[in-house]
Amino acid sequence: MRIGVFLVAAGFPGREPGQVLRDTVEAVVAAERAGFDDAWIAEHHFMSYGVCPSAATLAGVALGRTTRIGLGTAVSVLSTRHPVDLAEQAAILDRVSEGRFTLGVGRGGPWVDLEVFGTGLERFERGFPESLDLLCEALSKDTVSADGEFFGFRKVPMVPAARLRPVVACTSPRTVALAAERGLPMLLGMHIGDEDKAALLRGYEEVAAAPVPGARANGAPRVSASSRDRDRDASFRPAPPRHVAAAVGHVADTTEQAVRELREAMPRWLEPGLAGYVPVDGRSRPARDVPGYVDFLCRTHPVGSPGRCVEMIERTAAATGLRHLILLVEGAGDRARTLENIGRLGAEVLPRIRGRARQARAGTTPG
Repeated sequence: MRIGVFLVAAGFPGREPGQVLRDTVEAVVAAERAGFDDAWIAEHHFMSYGVCPSAATLAGVALGRTTRIGLGTAVSVLSTRHPVDLAEQAAILDRVSEGRFTLGVGRGGPWVDLEVFGTGLERFERGFPESLDLLCEALSKDTVSADGEFFGFRKVPMVPAARLRPVVACTSPRTVALAAERGLPMLLGMHIGDEDKAALLRGYEEVAAAPVPGARANGAPRVSASSRDRDRDASFRPAPPRHVAAAVGHVADTTEQAVRELREAMPRWLEPGLAGYVPVDGRSRPARDVPGYVDFLCRTHPVGSPGRCVEMIERTAAATGLRHLILLVEGAGDRARTLENIGRLGAEVLPRIRGRARQARAGTTPG
């Protein structure tokens, strides 16, 4: 079982964004010390929900402060970026960290970012498959070119060249099919429970097992010719996808205390933070019941005593088959409590999860 931390760089009221970013890097350092496998940094623009506008940049800072822990982006928003530019940044981080970096990408939303960065609503609504294929090409070849609807340019060398597979944030069957057709691992969000995660994983396997590459399951587009060529390339042998799922992770002496702390703190962040998602075209957004959402997170995620956290992680693994979870550890809203939470999860939860996994592999019964 692989366990990481998920850092949104949450802009709780009263916290200055620059200090939040510094604290996020300190949280990665603490996670390495506590024994976590990796740390994943979120990217948001023009809002307090998350105050990191470049997950790759902050991951680079954190890589420079650490020696062992993996760093990932969860996620870099592909609809507002040029895929080759993002691939170049990923290649730098991969090379200088000697393989500790993972690029996570997502489609993003119909937000004002599209207007500010000039990529537009059309690319968000129709261009994600082309963007993802171009990104994969740039991350797997020594040269790259494009002749599509949204991108067109002559062949250029990738310097430095990389051999990376991005992880794709998936929230709908259409995006699941897109990832499955390309053999890319998924990142599943913390907003859905185990049953919904398991359904998306089943959908992925159904598309991946389809006899014709690029079958139009769930309306997803076919794999591009460049992706098919890559799949036939003997030098590119991707391992089976290792999916990742996000969850809240918060430990206290008792489950009641852990739940109380998040119920008190998280709405102060979520209420103004979620209001920062401004649609570029004025479309309406469904209202979010923030206290109800926090209750859902506390009820279904590893929130509670150390024993309760272990139980919930193992329950998710059993229900979904997932073997890689990343835990949002900032829910209490201040630096000291975040670092304490990371330390306690590392000391009181991770060893029990890993001990039971070792016992299971050895065929013994956990005590």
